[in-house]
Amino acid sequence: MALKDVGNKVPIYKLKTTSEVMKYYDEWGEQNKYNKDMVEWNYTGPQETVEVFKKYELNKEALIFDAGCGTGLVGLELKKFGYKNFYGADLSQKLLDTIPNNLYQKLTKVDLNKAIDEKNDFYDSVMCVGTFTFGHVKPQALDEFVRITKKDGLICFTINEGIYKEYGFDKKIDTLKKEGKWKELEFFKSDYIASKDVNAWLGLYRVNK
Repeated sequence: MALKDVGNKVPIYKLKTTSEVMKYYDEWGEQNKYNKDMVEWNYTGPQETVEVFKKYELNKEALIFDAGCGTGLVGLELKKFGYKNFYGADLSQKLLDTIPNNLYQKLTKVDLNKAIDEKNDFYDSVMCVGTFTFGHVKPQALDEFVRITKKDGLICFTINEGIYKEYGFDKKIDTLKKEGKWKELEFFKSDYIASKDVNAWLGLYRVNK
């Protein structure tokens, strides 16, 4: 099957380096353009992911880490379903600055390709939506997510279908299963950005340690 030419539909997918991505997002965040584009593109990643997540995370007081939170679209979905305690982290300060006040308990500028400055077993759950994609965060971030999540906690994420094998996410997910670090609860292909014919794998795993 031929690969989809998603680079022309979603320009950021053509970028290769962290600095290129950060510059693009800083410009994308101007005048609410990012959020407007997400609505126009029918970006359903946040809704789909939280719909799956809420079936398993029944504790509305759970401390949740929204890794790559962008403009807070996942946070808005979490709030809609009664979750109260979530921290957000993103590479772009410009996007963080657009997040509504008092939505997140804490916001931090973070490069998720590096070690996360949090203690082991700190969070009840980790969400990562729209961040595992072309030129963005690599598979080793999953090791960090496992490290900072409590035993029996949840890790819920999307992976753009175009990088799933190319970046080695398939191998990393399998390795974590074989090592007994986590257990698969859900893994399927979601619509993600249907208007651009871009799909993503949606995964939900319970941490074993």
